[in-house]
Amino acid sequence: MRRTVSMRRAAVVFTAIGALALAGCSGEDEPSTDPGKKDDRPSSVALPKLDGEKISVAAVWTGPEQANFTKVLDEFEKRTGATVTFVPAQDPIVNFLGTKIAGGQPPDVAMIPQVGAIQQAVAKKWAKPVGNEARAQLGQNYAQVWQDLGAVDGTQYGVYFKAANKSLVWYNTKAFENAGASEPKTWKDFLATAETVSASGVTPVSVGGADGWTLTDWFENIYLSQAGPEKYDQLAKHEIKWTDPSVKEALTTLAELFGKPELISGGADGALQTEFPVSVTQTFTGGDQPKGAMVFEGDFVSINIAQTEAKIGTDAKVFPFPAVGADSPVVTGGDAAVALKDGKGAQALLTWLASTDAAKIWAEAGGFISPNKSLDTAAYPNDVQRKIAEALIAAGDDVRFDMSDQAPQSFGGTPGKGEWKILQDFLKNPKDVAGTQAALESAAAKAYTS
Repeated sequence: MRRTVSMRRAAVVFTAIGALALAGCSGEDEPSTDPGKKDDRPSSVALPKLDGEKISVAAVWTGPEQANFTKVLDEFEKRTGATVTFVPAQDPIVNFLGTKIAGGQPPDVAMIPQVGAIQQAVAKKWAKPVGNEARAQLGQNYAQVWQDLGAVDGTQYGVYFKAANKSLVWYNTKAFENAGASEPKTWKDFLATAETVSASGVTPVSVGGADGWTLTDWFENIYLSQAGPEKYDQLAKHEIKWTDPSVKEALTTLAELFGKPELISGGADGALQTEFPVSVTQTFTGGDQPKGAMVFEGDFVSINIAQTEAKIGTDAKVFPFPAVGADSPVVTGGDAAVALKDGKGAQALLTWLASTDAAKIWAEAGGFISPNKSLDTAAYPNDVQRKIAEALIAAGDDVRFDMSDQAPQSFGGTPGKGEWKILQDFLKNPKDVAGTQAALESAAAKAYTS
């Protein structure tokens, strides 16, 4: 169930992405149809009439993500006659949902971003099993691994609507050109590139350290490439301890970057005050003198780039996370729709979100990757995003999910606690590898046994 994109196969696909970016593919939006126009093609999904029914959907999305998801909900309203309300949620979403449920006002559906959180919702008897119609859409449109990720003890509870490839480094092409830098393929090359960019007068790496999840992604990519898939699986399930030598090796490697504050925008203190969206926008503003020349994160970075004047494929390009071991890693994440109320409306919405029609709406809007294998990748607005999506789909069942999202939420998904907080402390003091390992193991042991 918890496997990752085959690293060797992914390395080939993402080499093609790097070559495409270097070739300067068009960054202009090239959707196959105007998302604002009616699509005359036959519907891919049958939905019931829900005139007068009110449905609420909770998600942690804000800004452009919320706006694009609202487009998906708007089309559901048009097709069914239901009224759908978006409920802004906060991390950790399990705590947010617990408050709503305790107050007698649970949303009909919640978009849950962690496998561990789905399991908690099932354990607390909040989640309702996925109905026959939605399961049919899943069977038609999804690789088995994505169905398994939304299942607990063989029962389907989640519909993964939005996926992410979290193994990409985006860079400011002007900053790279002025420095005479090229896309690195290995971790050693990445550090050398950072030094080259730094020597040109631009800080090389922008880190959104105020959001602890970005730091877990740094660790996971290094660990997967360096320790390999088997160790990754074992650590994700806490079958080996965080005091294992493989963790020491990965943290020591990460410290090669974090231990040089001059390579990080604002140094460690500045990074810890920088939220993820700002880490992106500051990389693609300021012309050839941005606050950072590179920013690591998933395909969803394109949403934040769109808030600047930079164009993907010309001003902003992307390369695979550099190989620490033999191959570049590929880690994926995602958001699953889970019904919290029995009823026709909640199940119809899950069916809609499992459909190709729903995925197409957000794909055309940009900043989105779908795990729906039936979606025509021509729907994506540019070649860079198209290739990223194709790589994810091509991986089929060889997908490994974000490690922290597999963990109990108290360890892997809570701001100011667990892995998020401990890695923030590590960013501040990357020399303390042993202390970081001990803190991670202590927090993990408590979370996995509670």
